[in-house]
Formats: sequence, structure tokens, C-alpha cells
Amino acid sequence: MSGAIDPQGFEHRLAQYFEWMRATHYAEATVRTREKLLPVFVGWCAERGITQPAQVTRELLERYQRHLYGLRKESGEPLCPRYQGSHLVAIKMLFRWLLESNHALYDPSAKVRLPRWPRRLPRHVLTKEEAERVINQPDVSTSLGLRDRALLETLYSTGVRKQELAALKLYDLDAAAGTLMVRRGKGGKQRVVPIGERALLWVQKYLADARPEFSARSAEADEGWLFLSSGGAGLSIHSIVPIVRKHLEAAGIDKKGSVHLWRHTMATLMLEGGADVRYVQEMLGHASLESTQIYTQVAIKKLKEVHAAAHPASAKASAGRPARLKSPKRREAIQKARAEGEG
Repeated sequence: MSGAIDPQGFEHRLAQYFEWMRATHYAEATVRTREKLLPVFVGWCAERGITQPAQVTRELLERYQRHLYGLRKESGEPLCPRYQGSHLVAIKMLFRWLLESNHALYDPSAKVRLPRWPRRLPRHVLTKEEAERVINQPDVSTSLGLRDRALLETLYSTGVRKQELAALKLYDLDAAAGTLMVRRGKGGKQRVVPIGERALLWVQKYLADARPEFSARSAEADEGWLFLSSGGAGLSIHSIVPIVRKHLEAAGIDKKGSVHLWRHTMATLMLEGGADVRYVQEMLGHASLESTQIYTQVAIKKLKEVHAAAHPASAKASAGRPARLKSPKRREAIQKARAEGEG
């Protein structure tokens, strides 16, 4: 029968794979990304007569890896290593699932190495003074301003991601314990993070004085989202970004970013304040300490201060320090004075 789907073919297996991902509660963003990347690989295979996962070999995957390396953008620039890696990770996860689901006898991607890419430092971080200036921008005499102040305080105190903030519900806040339960973390992982006393007070004021007003405007039953729009619906990821950006611009901050800027700021300032990097890792929800350690490089200013104060051979130590170098003008004046004295 023409047009029948091959039960061993890529089309059928991908449909099964994406269904499994959703059934096991993978983040929807992750599913959509793989729905975008894997068909590119499948199309490349089809051009070479490969229509079933069972026909894929390690050599074929390495050819695809070289293909990705050779691709160029419209600007003529190569694809960045991270983007190349995203393609290969999607393929490796597919073949791991095929093997574990008994749809394949072996995993041809097991020994395919991912490209290495440098971990970039956060390009922009707020200083303490800048953070306070932004947080004080909302007009807390209004309901919207009160909500925005509570939202900014929460971001500054906890460093949660925008999708995590949007997913917060009323029962995720434990005021007595001073904690937030982040239920929709990256990779579907949950974690409990502390929320500072000041942030907690602003959130409680928002819950008492502003949220009931927003909730009353909704035609639907209150679904229990922590942060609501003025119309009573839960704030979406796309609505949180302009809220944060508005107050950054009002404070005269031209640094790029919005929600993630606060995440970078929280991590950097905590490390500068003496927090152990492992505690910051827990706060951020990083699976690997390596991801958190980039912030230790951003906090180098504090490290230099500690080094200068504690190291016996620091610049502040007087013993063994060379005389200060003289500026050209000062050397010229000294030489002139000496010449006059000799005369």
C-alpha cells in the first residue's frame, strides 16, 4: 500500500519518541527544540538513502558532525559549537531512547564526541547600587507597581529563571519557612530556594493589597498563580520580560538582558559576599558545579580584595616591595635638580 508509514522508519519512531517525551513530562521547550532539530538530521539521512534508525552507523553520524561543522550562516560565519552540539545531543538522546525501548540493538551515537565550546562569562551583571535603583522604580502606591516590586524582589533574592517565576503558585511560597518551591526547574527538576526577608515582605504585601484586585477581574476561577496580570490571568514568560525591561530602562540601565540579568546578579553578588559556590549551585539549580563556576570568574574583584588582604606577598605587604616607579616628568625634574646642585 503506497503511502503507508514504515513502522521501523524514522517518521514512526520520531512520533513515538516525542509522545514518550511528553508522557514523561519533559519540558515543552525541550520537546519543541528536538522536534525542530531531529527532522533536519532525518532529511539529511534521506538524501543518502537512509530511512530507518537501524541503518545509521557511527561513521554516518561522524559524517553528519563534519557536515554541521562545514555549514555556514547567510553571513558566512560557521555555526557556533554550542548549536552544533545541540543537534548532536538531540540525536544521541533519540538513539539512547531507541536502545532503552528495545527499538534498536545498539547505540551508534554512544562514542560520538560532542564539540567542546567555551563557557561564556555573563556579559552583564548589575552592581548592588544598580539593583537597588531598579527595584525602587515601581510606584508601589499602585497595584501594578506593588506587583512589579514584589516580582523584582523575588528575582533579586532567588535568581529563578523566567519560566520558573511564571510557574510559581501560591502554595509554592512558604512564608513561615522563608522558602520558595521551584517545581518546574530546568530538566523538570524541583528545588527549594530561600527567599530573603525583604522580598518576602513585599510579596506578602502584594498578596494582601494587589493580587485580590487582579483576581476579581478574571471571569475564570482563580488558578492560584502567584503573580497575576492586571486582568487576573497568570503572568506568562513573554509578559514577564517587558515588565522587568521597563524598570531597567526607567532606572537608566542600558545593560542587556532582563530576567536572566537578575539571575547573573544574584549569583555574582552572593559569591562576592562570601557564599560557597556549592550553595550558589543549589540556588541556581545547576546540575553541574562547572556551570556555576563561571560566576567565580565574574566575582574576581572580591577575590582580588581578599588576595590583597591575606596574601603575605601582596601589594600591601611592605617587605620586599620595590620602590615606586617614577613618572617621566618626575624623573626629568629630579635630574634637573641634581644638575643644578652639581653646578
